[in-house]
Amino acid sequence: MASIEAEGPDVSGEVPQVPINFVPATEGETFALGQLTIRIMEDGSRTDNRIGTVELTVPANTSGPPPHWHEMHDETFLVTEGTIRFTWYTARASEPTKTVDAHAGDYVVVPVRAPHTFSNPTDKQAKFVNTFTPAFYVNYFKLLAKYIGDGKVMTPEANKKAMASYATIPLPK
Repeated sequence: MASIEAEGPDVSGEVPQVPINFVPATEGETFALGQLTIRIMEDGSRTDNRIGTVELTVPANTSGPPPHWHEMHDETFLVTEGTIRFTWYTARASEPTKTVDAHAGDYVVVPVRAPHTFSNPTDKQAKFVNTFTPAFYVNYFKLLAKYIGDGKVMTPEANKKAMASYATIPLPK
């Protein structure tokens, strides 16, 4: 019987010297965004903008953004505390097609052009880690924070204005 040897990559060259980024739980740029707290864990500057990551803290009984879709980035949600309600749409914001309550450990993938929103309908705080690829969408949160200022309530108008800058389309009502 003949043996087959797999050829692996040539490792005889120089080993890459790319630094690894470690973000301790108490670090990362953190700011209030209306009722939400945003912690930027990776803004894309260390990944050639291939991935961005934020942690969102959502207080009890808090609605999320208006139903929308993204034209240029995929995103994922890993719920780490509490419950986040995800809602999917196929037509209008007034006609949700699916609602899922995701709990700690649950993971949701939202591809480009998938209409969705999220909220925390419970009486307890919730948290999730949100990734974006490419990473540019991290700056949406910074822009929105500028629009609404510290401690103010996030308005649908401010949210839609920021969305338009990041290829994010609100669903028609």
